[in-house]
Amino acid sequence: MENLKNDCHVLLVTFPGQGHINPSLQFAKKLVNLGIKVTFSTSLTAFNRIYKLPNIEGLSFTPFSDGYDGKFEGSLDQFESFYSSLVSHGSEFMTQIIESRAVEGRPFKRVIYTTLMAWVGIVARGINVPSTFFWIQPATVMDIYYYCFTDYADCFKNCSEDQVVDLPGLPRLSPRDFPSFVFTDVNSKYGWGVKSIIDQIELLNSEENPRVLVNTFDDLEFDALRALKNLTMVGIGPSIPSAFLDGNDPLDKSFGADLSSSSENYMDWLDTMTKESVIYIAFGSYSEISSQLLEEIGQGLVKCGRPFLWVIREEKEGSHPEEKLTCKEELEKQGKIVRWCSQVEVLQHPSLGCFLTHCGWNSTLESLSSGMPIVACPLWTDQGCNAKLVQDVWKIGVRVNASKEGVVERDEFKKCIEIVMEDGEKRDELKINAKKWKDLAKEATKENGSSNVNLKAYVNEILLSQ
Repeated sequence: MENLKNDCHVLLVTFPGQGHINPSLQFAKKLVNLGIKVTFSTSLTAFNRIYKLPNIEGLSFTPFSDGYDGKFEGSLDQFESFYSSLVSHGSEFMTQIIESRAVEGRPFKRVIYTTLMAWVGIVARGINVPSTFFWIQPATVMDIYYYCFTDYADCFKNCSEDQVVDLPGLPRLSPRDFPSFVFTDVNSKYGWGVKSIIDQIELLNSEENPRVLVNTFDDLEFDALRALKNLTMVGIGPSIPSAFLDGNDPLDKSFGADLSSSSENYMDWLDTMTKESVIYIAFGSYSEISSQLLEEIGQGLVKCGRPFLWVIREEKEGSHPEEKLTCKEELEKQGKIVRWCSQVEVLQHPSLGCFLTHCGWNSTLESLSSGMPIVACPLWTDQGCNAKLVQDVWKIGVRVNASKEGVVERDEFKKCIEIVMEDGEKRDELKINAKKWKDLAKEATKENGSSNVNLKAYVNEILLSQ
C-alpha cells in the first residue's frame, strides 16, 4: 500500500444495489492501495444487507438515509418512489458531508459516483467539487445510450425485430442487443432509470473534456472505449475480487451472503464431481425470475441429465421458489440447489463446465476472468448487450433464443447447454477463447497492464491537484 499520510481523500458514492456496490468496493480497495483515502457511501437500505464490512486502513464507510432505510423490499414496481426518495435524501446528505469536511479543513479532493447516480455529480458541481463518473457496465452499453439519447436517436425509433443497426465503433446490433432502457418511456415505471442516464449524458456534455472511468479493459473493448468523440472513456477493470485475477484477495463474502446456506456444503459436493461436468446456474441479486422461466430451466436441466449447482434465492415472504417446480424430485437426484454460494470459489472449481447466467456485468466479468464458457439468458437492462458480446464478439458462450411468445423453452436450454458442455469443435473453440480472455483480464491488472496504468494516471492527477 502506498503512503496514506498525504491525506488525499475522495468520496465514492454508489447506487444501493449489490451489482453496483461490489465493483465499487473493489475500485475503492485499488484506490487505497495507490495511496488515496476513500469514504465509501451508499444508502442504509444496502448497508443493512452487508454482513461484514471490510476492515482496511484508509477505507471508511458513511451510509445515508434513503427514506426507506431497509424497509424497501426490492420490488421493481417500487423503484420509482424509492429512487425519488434516494435522490432527495441523498442530495441533502451529500451536500452536508462535503461542505462540513471543507469547513473542517479536510475537503474531499474528488467525488466519484456510479451508474444511476447522476444527481451526485450535479450536487458536486453545485458546490464546486471536482467529480468523476464511474460507469460499472460495458463501454459498449455506454456508447449505445449516448448514441440513443444524442445524435443517433432516429436509429432507435421503430426498430423491427430483425433490423440491424450500425453505430460507429460498435458491432452490428439488432434491437434485442440494446439495453432495455433504450425502449423505456421516461413516463413509465422504469422511467427513473432512463431519466438518470439522460441526466448523466447531459452532465457529461456540459463538462470541458469529460472523462468516464469504465469497468472494462482495453483489450476487451478497444473500439468501444474510443467510439465517442466527445467523451474520453478509460478502462480500469475488471473491478472484481482480485481472487479471480491473482489469488491475493481473501474471498469476499461480506455482501448479501446467506451464511446459513454455507452449511449446505456445496464445495464438498463439487469436489465429488468429475472435471468440467457441472452446470452452474445463478441469476444475480435483483433478478425477478418468473415461475415459468424457473420451470423451463428446471425441465431443461432434467432433459440434459447433467449435474448442476443452482442458486435460487428465497422469495420475500420466505418461501422457496423451487418447491413449485413440477420436476423438483428429478432435480434433487441430479444436482444441488442452494440459497447462496461464493461465486469466486464456484467459478474456479475444476468440476465446473459452464455458467448459465443472466449476464449481469459482474457475473460476466467474473466468468470471463475465470475462463468459464457461458450460456447467456439475459433478462433486462444491460444484459441483452452483454449476451451479444459474449456470443458474437468475444465468442465465449451461446445465447438462448426466446419463442415468438417471448418464452425461453426447455428444449432451447437443453440445446444451448449441450453446445457448451459436449466435447467437440464448438466447445473447444469456446474454451480456447475463454482462456484467451482470462489471460488478458489478468494482464490488464498487472503492474504494467493497461487498467493499472490508467488507474495510476487518474490517482496521480488527484494527488497533483492538492
